[in-house]
Amino acid sequence: MKITEVVAALIWDEGKFLICQRPAHKARGLLWEFVGGKVEPGESKEQALIRECREELGITVEVANEFMEVVHEYPDIMVHLTLFHAAIRQGRPRLLEHNDLKWITPAEIPEYEFCPADVEILGEIQRQFGR
Repeated sequence: MKITEVVAALIWDEGKFLICQRPAHKARGLLWEFVGGKVEPGESKEQALIRECREELGITVEVANEFMEVVHEYPDIMVHLTLFHAAIRQGRPRLLEHNDLKWITPAEIPEYEFCPADVEILGEIQRQFGR
């Protein structure tokens, strides 16, 4: 199975990070995830993340260092997910594609059902940032 390059943003604001709920009609509908998406041919990972944040939330982000990477195989797709630290430089997150969005603390992670590819990352967020 071919690996699809995917990028996502870990955006913090006052001890909480941004999560987005996938639209009901998409694969893994209504599960929670980080904002992001597929890297298009010719794009760097950073460029893809900036584009996805603009398309999905109407925000301009500044991409910082990589937080972590995971490879996850779903029944329909295998993804290589790179999660970057990012900061909002312009705009306020709007629901342009997602069903919902929330700012949560690491302690609140168990209250949400996330996409399976994010589970390992969420564990690392809890280890590093949980109180």
